Order: sequence, then C-alpha cells, then structure tokens
Amino acid sequence: MGDGTLEKIRLAQQGDAKATAMLLREHYPFLYKYLIKATMDPSLAEELAQDTMVRCMEKMGSYNGSSAFSSWLITIASRLYIDRKRRWKRELKWQKEQAQEQGSRSIRWRFESRNMEWSEVLDALSRLSTAHRMAVLLKHYYGYGYDEIGQMLQIPSGTAKSRVAAGLNQLRKELDEDEV
Repeated sequence: MGDGTLEKIRLAQQGDAKATAMLLREHYPFLYKYLIKATMDPSLAEELAQDTMVRCMEKMGSYNGSSAFSSWLITIASRLYIDRKRRWKRELKWQKEQAQEQGSRSIRWRFESRNMEWSEVLDALSRLSTAHRMAVLLKHYYGYGYDEIGQMLQIPSGTAKSRVAAGLNQLRKELDEDEV
C-alpha cells in the first residue's frame, strides 16, 4: 500500500475525519467497479458502495491490516450484497430476472454511450447466477485465491472452487454458442 494509505488508515482509526474521507474517496472507484461487475446493476452497485463506505466508517477500528484495505472493502461489500440477496429470495423469480435484465441493458447503454466496446464476456457474465458470477470475478478478474474468496463470501474454499469451475464452464458454453 503506497501513497500514504497506511498512514491514512492509522489516522482514520484514530477518528481523523479528513483522513477517513481521503481514504474512502481513493478506494470508491475500485469498490464501485467491483460491485457493478458483481451485481450487473449500476444503481444497486452505487447503493452498495455507499453502504459499504458507511459500514467501513463504523468498523474502521476493527480493520487490522491482515489483508489489503481494498480486500477488506470487497469483503464488506460482498457480505452486504449477499445479505441483501438473502432478503430478496422472498420475491418472485420473474421480478429478479427483469431487474437483472434491466441492469444488464443499463450497463450496456453506459458502455455504448461512452464508445466502449461491450464485451461478450461481460454479456455472458450477466447470465451467470450471482454466486457463480461473484466467484469467477473474484478469482479471475481480481486474482484472489479460493481461501480468500471463501472468507469474503463466507463459504468453504471448496465451494468457492466449485463455483468458479461451474461459472467458467457456463461461460465457455455461452461464448461458444455465441460464436456459432
């Protein structure tokens, strides 16, 4: 952690509001980009990022430096998202599908409106289950190990490994079908 991150963390833990604000401002873009990929819903990603920042401020004293600060934020964000998904399980299936489809269209529009290429992989990722998408993202996009993914998502590392494998298998099928 360069550019004074450790010092900002130390000051933030001592209640320095300016250090806390700087720390969160510097990490917000990274966190938001992770959440947008995990949720496939820009509005939800922004809401979860803000909730994560609030939780981070509340729990700053419990950050012990055993993992990178960004990993700690991803862990908080992932758990908030998982908790929210658990609450949503009571909703009807078609409501979830419509929201995800709308989120996917919204992301596609954001990419295209900025003249960015819409990745076939990102499109295929949007069709994975949330559990598989988060595991694949954490492993292959962010480079975390299965033990770290298991801790972040509160699942056994073996489950993390099987979710990554299943997600990759589905992605391969989706991308091969798209090429035909």
